[in-house]
Amino acid sequence: MFNQIYIKLMRKFMMMVLVAAAATTAFAQNEVKEAKKLLDKGQIDEALKVVEPLKNAASAEDKAAAWNMVSEIYWKKFSDIQTTQLENQVKKIDAPYDTIGMHHAAVAALEAALKCDEFDIQPNEKGKVKPRFRAASQMKFQQGRLNAINAGQYDFNLKDYQQAFKDFSLYVDSHNAPLFEGIDLKDQYYHEIAYFASLAAYNAKDWPNVVKYAKIASENPEKAKDATEILVFAKKETIKTHADTLEYIEMLKDANNKFPDDQRYSAWIGDYYLQSASNDELLKWAEEEIQKDPNNKFAYTYKGEALRLSQKWDEAVECYKKAAELDPSYVVAPYQAGLCLNSKAIELKDKLADKKTGMLTKENADKIRAVLSESKEFLEKVREADPDRAQVNWAYALYQVYYSLGDEKAKELESIVGGN
Repeated sequence: MFNQIYIKLMRKFMMMVLVAAAATTAFAQNEVKEAKKLLDKGQIDEALKVVEPLKNAASAEDKAAAWNMVSEIYWKKFSDIQTTQLENQVKKIDAPYDTIGMHHAAVAALEAALKCDEFDIQPNEKGKVKPRFRAASQMKFQQGRLNAINAGQYDFNLKDYQQAFKDFSLYVDSHNAPLFEGIDLKDQYYHEIAYFASLAAYNAKDWPNVVKYAKIASENPEKAKDATEILVFAKKETIKTHADTLEYIEMLKDANNKFPDDQRYSAWIGDYYLQSASNDELLKWAEEEIQKDPNNKFAYTYKGEALRLSQKWDEAVECYKKAAELDPSYVVAPYQAGLCLNSKAIELKDKLADKKTGMLTKENADKIRAVLSESKEFLEKVREADPDRAQVNWAYALYQVYYSLGDEKAKELESIVGGN
């Protein structure tokens, strides 16, 4: 008896649920139709207001219909504004139009189409998958998704890096979206836009996404170098622990091995060893780099630094000379040579001066002057090549040399040195 009553109640309840669901679906369908009418009249904002609540409808079928209508609304907005833009170009007129609105509508249309497809491919009440909107969306967005690139470029130029990342990453992510299953997108821009997505994320300080999209970009050999660079920069920006530092150095070494023509990685590794005050490691690394590439100016410079810090002045100067020979425009090398010879002159003076009086014989004074004159020669070349001190601040070092030599040119630099 109890079971029979229970079964009857459950049948009644299920019937009520079905009736309610049917009523809800009918309501949703009517609202979508109303939104379509408003859209046809060009009342875009009003159409969006009508369809917006339907995105949270109970059934996947209604959600798909709602998101499809949202996509249509934004695509209509994009198309209308783009038409005005094209008419301006053809007719050579300057009718106002909403550039930002155009780009963002294209992005919103694609986002909504992807969301629509998510619900459109869910099984119906009979367990069957019968997508209603996929074919039309495929036809529209197979080429239409390229507008996300235009949007990304526009937002990046505005320095709206978060929005630019959203645009670029949408293009990249949609490449593998279920919406485009079975379609050869012939996506020649995929890896390049992945790089731009990582670059936008870098500017927005969104480090996880920098890594995610740079790694995608690096899958293409043509973008691997650029992607590696941005991965290295991102790692440097996020160093917090000693383990992070070691990982950063390993990344630099790996990049240096992969791209030996890009000598910046050598410079950055050298900076690390120099700042870590490990002269032996710096010298060892620099010699290994020279062995691998005898034309690496940075390796010679850092070998010179290791030798200078060990007070091996003459050996250090020879390294700086070699670096300058490899790249005559590289003013850091002759500048460091000048500093090194200044230090040598100071040490020589302390060594040769009389222990009691501090005086120098003429012979010893001439030895010191010879070292200072060589330093002057290097520093004057630096001054000539970098008069505005954009690369190195040579003024004080050259002033010291002029002053020590009793050269009247010291007066020329007094205002510069005094102003620093």
